[in-house]
Amino acid sequence: MKIAVDAAGGDYAPQAIVKGAIKAAQDYKDTEVVLVGKKSILTMLAGPYMRKTKNISIVDADEVIEDHEPPVKAVQTKLNSSIVVGTNLVRDGEAAGFVSAGSSGAVAVAALLNLGLAEGAIRPAIGSFINITPPYPVFLIDAGANAECRPEHLVWFARLGNLYVREILGLRAPRIGLLSNGQEDTKGNKLVKDTHKLLRDTSLNFIGNIEGHDILKRAAEVIVTDGFTGNIVLKTIEGICDSWLYAFTQAGQRMAKAYRLQMKSLHEDMDMSAWTKRLDYREYGGACLLGVKGTIIIAHGRSQAKAINNAIRLAHQTAEHNIAEKIKEESSER
Repeated sequence: MKIAVDAAGGDYAPQAIVKGAIKAAQDYKDTEVVLVGKKSILTMLAGPYMRKTKNISIVDADEVIEDHEPPVKAVQTKLNSSIVVGTNLVRDGEAAGFVSAGSSGAVAVAALLNLGLAEGAIRPAIGSFINITPPYPVFLIDAGANAECRPEHLVWFARLGNLYVREILGLRAPRIGLLSNGQEDTKGNKLVKDTHKLLRDTSLNFIGNIEGHDILKRAAEVIVTDGFTGNIVLKTIEGICDSWLYAFTQAGQRMAKAYRLQMKSLHEDMDMSAWTKRLDYREYGGACLLGVKGTIIIAHGRSQAKAINNAIRLAHQTAEHNIAEKIKEESSER
């Protein structure tokens, strides 16, 4: 299986992207990682490893879409950009999936224009795992693709989330929660109230409204909301997790100094590794753009090697479960 990776996108490209891609190629022997970007630079960075690791290749793309550029115009004019070239590899069947930490807007536009919507799909949606409370993470959808939504869109997002969690995590009937400002059926704005009524009439395991504080309590495996709200929720949680991780590190250093302990030993005694793993957005690496004809993983702009490695793993899982085709089947059953 080939997974294309945008080696030019993200705050730490290309060095961190290449490092993560090499690690993924070493970890997942059945995956060929295709680095997409300026060939001369990527050959210099990955050349020594490519001579040892056979499952890494390079596809040249000498243009880069920057975050500040209007996504539609950039995708239509920069045809040799890493985002467009990587997406086209999926379109042409030369890669099973594409991972990018570049402009998320450009990635979504490229996927829509060059891959198209899955047959019967209403809209694409970004689904993101939030791994705070074990044993299973929470899946938030939509996490940023659709700022303006209608009730039928949110019902579609619920179906997408149900399918993805069922396939990737193996949960037969994940609980679906609708994000609102109260658990009562009467709470929420018009969008939430109308969506609630529609979800009650589906065959999904809909448990009703959930509030913001329920997210980290894992009241539901799938949390449904519009993309505007979902993106704010996701970034708020990321900010909280960053603050917690920093606080953990500072507290550990002070305790180690006060009690003359080695930081490593204290870290193990307090089982801090388990907590830091749960709070680290890099553990899942990226969010899946569901509803398009192909596997597209949108990685965090701050992604470094670990996040890219895990994003490639998620792309492999998504493609392996043939999610795009199953979404098509889901559409036909509506």
